Amino acid sequence: MPIVSVILPYYKKINYINKTINSVLNQTFQDFEILLIYDDIELNDLLIIEKNFKNNPKIKIIVNGENLGAGISRNKGIKFAKGEIIAFIDADDLWLPDKLAKQTSFMKENNLQFTFCDYEKKISDRRTIEVKSIKKILSYENLISSCDIGLSTVQINKNIIPDELFPPLKTKEDYVAWLRLTKNKILANNFSENLVIWNKTKKSLSSSFFQKISDAFRVYNKYEKLNYIKSIFCTLRLGIKSLKRKF
Repeated sequence: MPIVSVILPYYKKINYINKTINSVLNQTFQDFEILLIYDDIELNDLLIIEKNFKNNPKIKIIVNGENLGAGISRNKGIKFAKGEIIAFIDADDLWLPDKLAKQTSFMKENNLQFTFCDYEKKISDRRTIEVKSIKKILSYENLISSCDIGLSTVQINKNIIPDELFPPLKTKEDYVAWLRLTKNKILANNFSENLVIWNKTKKSLSSSFFQKISDAFRVYNKYEKLNYIKSIFCTLRLGIKSLKRKF
């Protein structure tokens, strides 16, 4: 059994997916499996991915019969995962070569259940932003006001993950997941080293400001059960903190 299961949802990222998969395959730590959840009803990209990686025993491709979205696809991947640690990466992000080695050692040496690391946002070929967590340990109370956790930086012990970790949101589904875990008194621990490159792509939902604001309101109002006024306040606060990181 592998120690780490890497969950990778795929939807229309054919120009990025080879580099993303290879950034995982080229890790210095090799005791892992990759579960690629193909979430596109069009199968042209699947044929290309299979042609490039079908002979690699580390990769298992799970094909959705319909477009379920990234969050639900991750839930599906977790159910098939054999590893004791679940790691996540999006189909257009990259891991630095020591990501799994350093973060997995950090987890095991300190007996941690939920970890994340710093990362670099690549806005364009000429502009990047370093995203660092001010706090080394994040609780629910910390996360409800600001989320500095990048999806592709997270590793979690599988035995603490609920049946449906991610909700069916277009964006911010990962934010709900981290709130769900920390609400159960599971702390998020930061490995304070940049080990991930987050790519801003033109067609990415996570790059849509208005989609993110709409989903942020739903996070607070629907999933955290805050009243309308408080949900608006929290959404604006989250948006302002997100904008500040860009300057």
